[in-house]
Amino acid sequence: MASKRSAKKAGSKTTVKSKPKKAAVKKTAVKKKKPKTKKPVKEHYVNAKEFYEQIKRYYETDVIEDGLAEAINKIATGLSYAPNFINYSYKDEMIGDAVLKMFSAIRNKKFDIETKNNPFSYFTTIAFHAFINRIKKEKKHRETITKYQEKYYMDAMNSGEGNVYVDNNNPSDDEDC
Repeated sequence: MASKRSAKKAGSKTTVKSKPKKAAVKKTAVKKKKPKTKKPVKEHYVNAKEFYEQIKRYYETDVIEDGLAEAINKIATGLSYAPNFINYSYKDEMIGDAVLKMFSAIRNKKFDIETKNNPFSYFTTIAFHAFINRIKKEKKHRETITKYQEKYYMDAMNSGEGNVYVDNNNPSDDEDC
């Protein structure tokens, strides 16, 4: 290194040979593949083929099996975890409405098994519309309550009944404490 510095300072054109570079060696490391493990079945998962077979059996026997009832409940509950339905306080009512609508669709044999369409999507759509209808009902109910409250409070304020009641027996209301 010192010879390089002195050569540059002196302005001479001497070159210092550097060590030859080693050729890049390709390393072919064999990556070990992890054995495939089965993913755990999600809590609200419904197999569409099995669901189709259960509906087909119901249409033949008119007996709702436990598996079919469980699948319907899983569809409604699973849909309730969708981002557009997750934060409603009346989620249980939404699920109940969806289950009721899906059972009435099965009882009335609304799903055409001859088309061999996906029954999962059909019943999910029924549940989706039941959720939307419940949201509309709750919104209308909330608006009715709000209108009543506004009317009552305005009438109370205009009639002079809007005086604040002070409980003299409660020491927290006393200013002298």
